[in-house]
Amino acid sequence: MGRMTSAQPARRVLLAAPRGYCAGVDRAVIAVEKALEQYGAPIYVRHEIVHNKYVVQTLEKKGAIFVEATAEVPEGSIVMFSAHGVAPTVHQEAAERKLATIDATCPLVTKVHKEAVRFAQEDYDILLIGHEGHEEVIGTSGEAPDHITLVDGPDDVAKVEVRDPDKVVWLSQTTLSVDETMETVDALKTKFPGLISPPSDDICYATQNRQTAVKQMGAEADLVIVVGSKNSSNSVRLVEVALGAGARDAHLVDFADEIDEAWLDGVSTVGVTSGASVPEVLVEGVLEWLTRRGFEDVEIVKAAEESITFSLPKELRRDLRAEADRLSGR
Repeated sequence: MGRMTSAQPARRVLLAAPRGYCAGVDRAVIAVEKALEQYGAPIYVRHEIVHNKYVVQTLEKKGAIFVEATAEVPEGSIVMFSAHGVAPTVHQEAAERKLATIDATCPLVTKVHKEAVRFAQEDYDILLIGHEGHEEVIGTSGEAPDHITLVDGPDDVAKVEVRDPDKVVWLSQTTLSVDETMETVDALKTKFPGLISPPSDDICYATQNRQTAVKQMGAEADLVIVVGSKNSSNSVRLVEVALGAGARDAHLVDFADEIDEAWLDGVSTVGVTSGASVPEVLVEGVLEWLTRRGFEDVEIVKAAEESITFSLPKELRRDLRAEADRLSGR
């Protein structure tokens, strides 16, 4: 037998905590399941309830029908609004189509909507930091379209104009990178020294905690695998945060079978985490995949304890099938 010329470096996994479902996602997914239980299929959901391919496919098998527009929902049906929130015009469209509605908007997104309404009523110019086209941004902007200007990162700041530099406030999408958001805020404050901050941080606690855990593991990890879907803003941000924290490589995957074995070349430490809309079963799949390739030693990197829960939408306490029949005159 030939003698090994060099020792194989120990292979280990750094597993982020917290990771996966946040309270808002948990509430939204359970809301769809409860609605299907109570009222039977189909339950229509306007847009993906959360941005995760596996969750959407699982709920579709149970009888949820995901649509992009309220007009796709048959009159007299039940429709649920996703965790990302919707603009007031969507509520109006649902009423016009005689739909019974369940609002599964994350309470932390609702908080931002209320801030937008309040500052608009006080005639502020509102600078909304967020990604153009994201459902949450569309919903928040719809609360005060005449007062809100979207700022999509620091590079957008130069072109921002306001009516009164002394009456301007910033709000943000809840799932952004904390560091990039503050970089944008700093640039805005340089341009508008009178800029007011929201009464409390808009970026959600879960997004911040998951980014903090990735920062802690990033400097030690040769490779970071983030479990999440490409249309999930907070999952995409985790890849960026990992690279920014010093990880040599980082990738986003929906499922373990999307991992490329070539990523493991020269790798002894793999960081693993998941976005706020990812069920733990998908992380377990990645850990099993890594175990089969010699990464059996798992260390937890703990950034915070999370104990927040949100009650289910109040509409689930009503007989919505009867309400839908009444609205449609059946």
